[in-house]
Amino acid sequence: MTKLGEFLAKKSVNKSQIARKTGLSKARINELTMTETSKLRLDEMYLIALAIDTDPAKMMLELCEHLQLKEIKD
Repeated sequence: MTKLGEFLAKKSVNKSQIARKTGLSKARINELTMTETSKLRLDEMYLIALAIDTDPAKMMLELCEHLQLKEIKD
């Protein structure tokens, strides 16, 4: 399960309902929630956040909390 999948599972939301509200296909929602190599586009994340009544900025922070900048040595 992807970070998005975990996020949606915590919210207990229906993926079919998200697909209907956002216009994204059920197949795309399943790919984004189950396939680790899938890439979530910003517009998709924004629409999903709106569909589940979540602040898009807070959603992004949670989905990206594992990312860090590389350390640069002078």
